[in-house]
Parts: sequence; structure tokens; C-alpha cells
Amino acid sequence: MREREKMVTGALYDANDAELQAEQGITARWLERYNASSTASVVDRHALLRERFGSVGAGAVIRPPFQCDYGFNIHIGAGAFINFNAVILDVTTVTIGAGTLIGPGVQVLAADHPRDPVVRRSGLELGRPVVIGDNVWIGAGALILPGVTIGDDAIVGAGAVVTKDVAAGSTVVGNPARPRPVTTSP
Repeated sequence: MREREKMVTGALYDANDAELQAEQGITARWLERYNASSTASVVDRHALLRERFGSVGAGAVIRPPFQCDYGFNIHIGAGAFINFNAVILDVTTVTIGAGTLIGPGVQVLAADHPRDPVVRRSGLELGRPVVIGDNVWIGAGALILPGVTIGDDAIVGAGAVVTKDVAAGSTVVGNPARPRPVTTSP
């Protein structure tokens, strides 16, 4: 199995593999073009996203500057909006649902490292898919960690560090992110 196949499936892989390094070079050049497109039309930026992403729904918007590892593992639904300074480490699949709103400075991290120190010293890496449902709102500066699924219609508060799955329709806040306490109003 090639290192790219291992990476995409979440198996341990060698990030220094020549093919993966070449792909990162292609992505770096693409990111230069994309990040220089802030004055381009939304239509032109959408076309740029379609060049590199796994899939891009109609009307999806990412405001530059933007950073990612590869791009081809990112799938973004129709009408999704990602604000300035987003980072998506897409060593494996990152899915962002239709109508999802992501604030500035959010990081979605599918890249991970082995917990065993011996394996970690070997230089091998791995990834765990991230799934963000439809109509989710993620506040500015939130961190979404590897392997997390966020259900449809959920809200992630600004600055939250999401370490576990978030149920559909729920609101999480804090570090680590936890369901927001229910308060009753007078």
C-alpha cells in the first residue's frame, strides 16, 4: 500500500514520502494562488476551490487567507461559509456540511500522532476523519480535534476546544468543550 493510501485511510504513514511531499508542494502553490484571490469574485474563488478539494458544493465560500495540508481530502457542502484564517489539516477526510458557518481563526485538525512514544519517535503519523454536519455554527478561534463528529444544527462556542463528538442540535463551549449549561430566564 502506498503512503498516500495509508494516510487517507487513517493508518500509520510516512509523511516524508516523496509522493506526499510532491502533493504538499502542489498544494503550497495552489494556496499561494488561492490566498492571492481576495479581490477575485466569489465565482472565481469557488472555481479555485474545485481545482483542489475533493468536492465543493454550490455557493460554498472560504475567505482567504486559508491553509490546508493537501486539499483533496476536504469536502465542503453547498452554502457553507468559512471565514478568514481557517486551518484544515486534511491528512484524511474532513467533511463540512451544507450551510455550515465557520468563524475566523478556526482550526479543523484531522492530523494526529501516535500516543506510543516509540512509534511517535519513528516519525510515523496518522489521521482521524473529522465530520461537521449541516447547518453547524462554529465560533471564532475554535479547535476541532482529530476524529470528532459534530452533528447537524450544533453550535460550537468561540474558542472552544472540541475533543469529543458533539450531538446534533446541541451547544458546546469551553476547554474542553462541554454542553452549555441550561439556564432558565425569568
